[in-house]
Amino acid sequence: MVPLAAMGALLAGLVLVLCAGSGAAVWPQPQYLSVAAEGGCSLSTTRFRFDYANSSAVGPGCAVLDEAFRRYWKLLFPLGGRHAENGRSKVPLCDVLLVSVTEQGCDDYPSMDSPENYKLAISDEQMLLAADSIWGALRGLETFSQLAWRQDDGTLYVNKTDVFDFPRFPHRGLLLDTSRHYLPLIAILQTLDAMAYNKFNVFHWHIVDDPSFPYESLLFPDLTLKGAYNPATHVYTATDVKVVIEYARLRGIRVIPEFDTPGHTLSWGPGAPGLLTPCYRGPKPSGSYGPVNPILNTTYQFMTKFFAEVSSVFPDSYVHLGGDEVDFTCWKSNPEIQTFMETMGFGQDYTKLESLYIQRLLDIVSSFDKEYVMWQEVLDNAVELKPDTIIHVWKDSAGLYQKEMAQVTKAGYRALLSAPWYLNHITYGQDWMPVYLVEPLAFEGTPEQKALVIGGEACMWGEYVDVTNLTPRLWPRAGAVAERLWSNETVRNTQDAYARLADFRCTLLRRGIRAEPLFTGYCDYDYTAF
Repeated sequence: MVPLAAMGALLAGLVLVLCAGSGAAVWPQPQYLSVAAEGGCSLSTTRFRFDYANSSAVGPGCAVLDEAFRRYWKLLFPLGGRHAENGRSKVPLCDVLLVSVTEQGCDDYPSMDSPENYKLAISDEQMLLAADSIWGALRGLETFSQLAWRQDDGTLYVNKTDVFDFPRFPHRGLLLDTSRHYLPLIAILQTLDAMAYNKFNVFHWHIVDDPSFPYESLLFPDLTLKGAYNPATHVYTATDVKVVIEYARLRGIRVIPEFDTPGHTLSWGPGAPGLLTPCYRGPKPSGSYGPVNPILNTTYQFMTKFFAEVSSVFPDSYVHLGGDEVDFTCWKSNPEIQTFMETMGFGQDYTKLESLYIQRLLDIVSSFDKEYVMWQEVLDNAVELKPDTIIHVWKDSAGLYQKEMAQVTKAGYRALLSAPWYLNHITYGQDWMPVYLVEPLAFEGTPEQKALVIGGEACMWGEYVDVTNLTPRLWPRAGAVAERLWSNETVRNTQDAYARLADFRCTLLRRGIRAEPLFTGYCDYDYTAF
């Protein structure tokens, strides 16, 4: 038998789908999926269960899988034991899906290197899900849940099926902006559910920005008390953050927080006096403030304490440090900064001042054994970066993000793509299709450069998005990004994708996710989620 880890090389580039007509629409499309026209078995509410195979390195007591077994049983049988079932069916019953995991360990957090491959085999006699890790097992359970379909007599059925699957990219993220509009905790948790259904594995939490500072810092409570829209209601407490991180972990999702500096920091100012740069109008202060003041030792003392706390709260190896859209106007107006520029020999090149700040910030963050992601401006402005920095490409001016991807990877940095995937932008019609047809590696570069592309993220910025429209604006459109980042690059047929995505949208509705329609039509579950 070929080990799971070695089969990827054998199956790379192979996408095979043999559909029996029902129950075979899986989103995102697996690398290999073969559904037989005959054979399979039914699942009974009174008998079906998930269990660990004798060969599994993990067993009962593994919280990630124990919880997943309970979740997916409820998704298969949302009415519990009240489902109508035809007891006279001649279809064989499958009592158990056995899960076998090769690697030990259930208490860890998912990481960039966590394997997510799995193999699923369903026959008339046995159902087996095998994975290298618990994270791969989670992805396999999601696929299994989508393969099950309910017949007219109420019987839940799965066709005879073979799946071998693994993600194309290791970083498949979704950004939520919780500063411009505060998103209630329940909305974030529901988004994490929908992410798991789409096999996303990174929640990029753009938690603070200019408008508000909803993140509760225990070391600097005034940041929230003076920077949140409402310090009593529009705050993510330390407990809330722990809930999000654990909820995500149980679904195989990493949580990467973003604390964007030196720009996008106006909400920091009231709670951290002296942190921001005073702007001047002529010889006098104007009363307004600009980016973080990069010339003061107190700035770096604050950042050291703040990121020490952040590093202890968020277990992931990565922190997103922003670095985008730094407006130099205020720095240029400040006489103390002008003097500092002269002393340093920077002239009027304020990108050098930005570089000085970023370098010191990276030193601070790396001292806490954290790695970092930064928006593309830090490279565009020739900031001196550490070799392990991940560059996040977001600008799509005139469709030039491919050129930026080429520049980032030519410089030897790992790259994340978001430029064509700003889902807060909406149009009338099938606007998921351009999102779906993006190819992350469609830029001029060597194979070595393209190997530096580790994935991408769909982004939902919050200027015009709050809890009232977050979910329907995200889903199922974000699923187009999910499939592009998971499935083989040859999976590009929009007709097939439309049929599967429309079916998956109905699945999301049935699971309580208010996903918007793709076009005219209806789902059997149109109203059950409301």
